[in-house]
Amino acid sequence: MNNMKTIRIILAALLLVSAGATAGNVKVRVSNAEKNQRQELIELQINEVYKQLGISAGQPFVVRDAIGSQQDYQITYDGKLIFEVTVCPGGTAEYTIAAGVPRKMHIWTQGRFYPERMDDIAWENDRGAYRVYGPALQRSGEKAYGIDVWTKNQPDTVLDMRYRMNREGNAETMRLKKAGNREAANESRLATSFHIDHGYGLDAYKVGPTLGCGTPALMVDGALVMPYRFSTYKILDNGPLRFTVALTYNPAVVGRDRNVIEHRIISLDKNSNFNKMTVWYEGLTARHDLAAGVVIHEEDTESVVVGDRFVQYADPTDDPRHQYQLYVGALFPNGVSATKKLLYDKPADGAVGHAIGVVRNIGNNQKYSYYFGSAWSKADVRSQAEWQLRIDEFLKALDAPLKVELTQP
Repeated sequence: MNNMKTIRIILAALLLVSAGATAGNVKVRVSNAEKNQRQELIELQINEVYKQLGISAGQPFVVRDAIGSQQDYQITYDGKLIFEVTVCPGGTAEYTIAAGVPRKMHIWTQGRFYPERMDDIAWENDRGAYRVYGPALQRSGEKAYGIDVWTKNQPDTVLDMRYRMNREGNAETMRLKKAGNREAANESRLATSFHIDHGYGLDAYKVGPTLGCGTPALMVDGALVMPYRFSTYKILDNGPLRFTVALTYNPAVVGRDRNVIEHRIISLDKNSNFNKMTVWYEGLTARHDLAAGVVIHEEDTESVVVGDRFVQYADPTDDPRHQYQLYVGALFPNGVSATKKLLYDKPADGAVGHAIGVVRNIGNNQKYSYYFGSAWSKADVRSQAEWQLRIDEFLKALDAPLKVELTQP
């Protein structure tokens, strides 16, 4: 028995030596034909990487830049290796992938389900944060349909800390109020609320019964059919470079269809102001127009820009005393039938309407993808003109993707 065990150990060692002997390096050559600097994630098929490295699926490897510095990477739910590249205008960058154990990677994107805060799902990257509302909020009767925006001006993840501080602060504030100490209660609120900037961002976006930032909605007779809360979710990717969540929404009535189920897949990458949204509907017997866009608030009805493939807005925030702006937008690189303002007859809950892109005649299970996102005037985009430049360059990058070649050295 001991001899057999010894033989198995020797065979295992020989297999490891053999695998190490055949494993090699893979070169990744990234070319930028455009006149703009590019810094974004690239995607490679992970099975092809394993094959060219000569290692088994699941074995560790290291990604290095041309200087030799290790790069954070991620293997996504749909079988891609992603990592960030930086390429000068008209330039070429080279990266090396080799078998080995990588250092601990920094978490740039992440999200989770927050049952302690009315079933929110919230996620973030190094530029901003977002949330969608869940079943508990629907049961409360509060009308908040769209996607919320939380600002950031630091790269590290902060959502868990914000939720925890807000929850503990609310409890302390209520305790002080019950004790009759209103001044201390107010100071507690000011020190802990996630609706106030403590030096790293806040929730200053007003959603209510609107699309908020980037929410999709079917249309009937020119009017939006607002989605309510998600019913189920599955987090598909959770960092360090990409967050992806799949959401299914409660059955809804859309025209004559009584049981329409909306599906969404939302993803957010490191270093991006824009989320990717893919949406489709199950249960449609007739075709409907699909809209997506951003709410227009009555405090500022002039800062709306409608382009051929985007809508964008300098939102005044939920309190004019803040004296800053949120920049929001929806981008349609795959084209839309029209972009326009859809205005109400009279303001409702502080909103005067939406800036939307419209896709005509969406059918049952027909997928459509677009992007939505935000920036903050106290962070990396200081004006609406800069926001427009960010939108233009993002669309241009989608139109002219980086050329990625995977070769042996």
